[in-house]
Amino acid sequence: MQHTRDKEAIVHLYNKVLPQLAERIYQNLTEVFPLFDDFNLEKMVDTWTKDPNASSDKEISIENGNVQQVGLRLQLNGFQRAGAQTFDLSKELVFRLAYSTYEVGPDKNTPWLEKAYLQAWPGQEIEEVAARWSEEVVEEITKRLENL
Repeated sequence: MQHTRDKEAIVHLYNKVLPQLAERIYQNLTEVFPLFDDFNLEKMVDTWTKDPNASSDKEISIENGNVQQVGLRLQLNGFQRAGAQTFDLSKELVFRLAYSTYEVGPDKNTPWLEKAYLQAWPGQEIEEVAARWSEEVVEEITKRLENL
């Protein structure tokens, strides 16, 4: 039986998959962090977006199993380099939660990967998504520096 979006599926993503991705991303970006005064990599939950097909006015929460989006948010604050203007960078890795599958990408309109709920994440997939997203972070920093 295929699993659908519910509390169990969302908790699994939030407590099992996101920390594994965050750990790989952290490892991939360890050389980037010292360039900034401060950084923060955290899990996020969108408790604002309502399911357009939802009939109830239940509060949007992981507990109620009706969250539309979870993910990771990276905040890099105060880029430090002599002669360069300081800047901050914020980037998200979004898990868009549909009824029976979810999509992972750098925003809600760019899916890199689609998976069924509770489907295992092989280490290689974690590695690929973390690497791809980390590369985008580095590209954004590079673009910002070129435009300074």
